[in-house]
Amino acid sequence: MRFRDFHPNIKLRIIFGFFTEIIGSMIFPFMAIYFAVHFGAKLTGILLIINIIIGSLVGFYGGYLSDIMGRKKLMVIAEVLRVVSFIVMTLANSPWFESPILTFVMFVVGSICWGIEGPATDAMLIDVSKPAERKLMYSIMYWSANLSIAVGGAVGAFLFEDYLFELFIGMTIMSIIVTFVLIFFIQESFFPDQATKEKKRTGKFQVFTDVIQSYKTVAGDKVFILFVIAGLFIQSLEFQLTNYIAVRLHEQMPDQNLFQWSIDGLKMTGILRTENTILVVIFAALVMKLIQRYKDKHVFLTSIVLFAIGYTAISYFDNIWVLFIAMVIATIGELMRVPVQQSYMAAIPPDDKRSSYMAVGAFTYQGSMILASLSVTLGAYLSKETMSIFILCTGVIGFLIIQRIIPSLEQRVKDQEESVKAIKDQDYALKEQVQ
Repeated sequence: MRFRDFHPNIKLRIIFGFFTEIIGSMIFPFMAIYFAVHFGAKLTGILLIINIIIGSLVGFYGGYLSDIMGRKKLMVIAEVLRVVSFIVMTLANSPWFESPILTFVMFVVGSICWGIEGPATDAMLIDVSKPAERKLMYSIMYWSANLSIAVGGAVGAFLFEDYLFELFIGMTIMSIIVTFVLIFFIQESFFPDQATKEKKRTGKFQVFTDVIQSYKTVAGDKVFILFVIAGLFIQSLEFQLTNYIAVRLHEQMPDQNLFQWSIDGLKMTGILRTENTILVVIFAALVMKLIQRYKDKHVFLTSIVLFAIGYTAISYFDNIWVLFIAMVIATIGELMRVPVQQSYMAAIPPDDKRSSYMAVGAFTYQGSMILASLSVTLGAYLSKETMSIFILCTGVIGFLIIQRIIPSLEQRVKDQEESVKAIKDQDYALKEQVQ
């Protein structure tokens, strides 16, 4: 399996997603600084939490809509709305006019667009991919995202303050191009049956009931819910780096010399993040090739162990070289885990509920951020040793949950592969009859 063998939707998503994420990484990681300057740090924190909540809530509705409307229509609607929001944000930060309030409103609109489009995009990638190619697909997407973040973040650090207007112009142009590609080149991947389409014509109260019923079905899938909970605990380990670990290193790590430079805890946090990104970009392909010879379940469980050991060590030790080695261990675990975890995630949902499942699956990200944020508060009361045990236990809980449900995950992958094979055999038989 090679990149050129992917469905056109996947190839377009990877290519244009890369360029969009580069420009986005020049802007959005620094927007908290922008809002803090204009609104103050306390209000900015509240505003950003509100933004996350709005995006998450819209995501649940977006997942439901995608399963009754199809993927492409929602993606186009979201991208057109995003173009409008970028145009307004550009004008609100132009040499002739400045409005932080309008900028924040459009920032929220961007989160709404993500809520509408995110579950549909995730579901479309599953629709058009085969089980055998998903690990490679997710591995390439993960590598691409890290490279774009590294390049965009580095450039944005120099350009954001003085060239924000020009960056917004670039983002707007890229969004217009993506909208054009969506309309004319992306193929619809899911066609709801007539009974499903009828749901769109029901009254507003019935729609509300249908949304609840849709997610009731998702909530009843115990394997999926446990998978999301495990993912939440595991992912929170990585977010500790920018939460509790960052605070601990800043407060407790003594200054040390790295060659000719004096490194304190704050600088060490930045160095560890840079190390992680560089290792992902350089070694993603090699690790992906190495894990192909082993069973997914063994790779997944091993990756969680390495991930937990790496971040537990980072949460405890202060020596620069030990921290470097611990990050190597954690990153190897990350590179092993992500494509396999995403591949399992793709095998869980039924065809007619994929977007709804993806919307709930997105809570892995938000929930892990909340858990990591709570660790900062716990760290103010607990010792370093206790916090390291807490972080290790977080990884252990994720490991035990995955170990429990992995036979069911393997069965779902097998069922999906057999389903794909049956459809192929049926198509082949129909062609033979026609000939």
